[in-house]
Amino acid sequence: MNKAQLVEAIASGANLSKADAARALNATTGAITSALSGGDGVQLTGFGSFMVRDRAARTGRNPQTGTSIAIPATKIAAFKAGKSLKESVQ
Repeated sequence: MNKAQLVEAIASGANLSKADAARALNATTGAITSALSGGDGVQLTGFGSFMVRDRAARTGRNPQTGTSIAIPATKIAAFKAGKSLKESVQ
């Protein structure tokens, strides 16, 4: 499912216009992005949690030359599915 299909599903499920559904989706993703960039997590009970995780520095390998390179530590966005979502997928 791509963004346009998700907007259409939200519009039909919530009895909204596609424009309103698109604005709601953009506001939701914007709020999640803002929370994560501020270092906070977002928990949606039954669906899952969005969080920021630290990725440790590590040594990688350049596939073209085979030489080792240092990959610096970074922060990444992560999602952990909630119980209801896990059960519905099985």
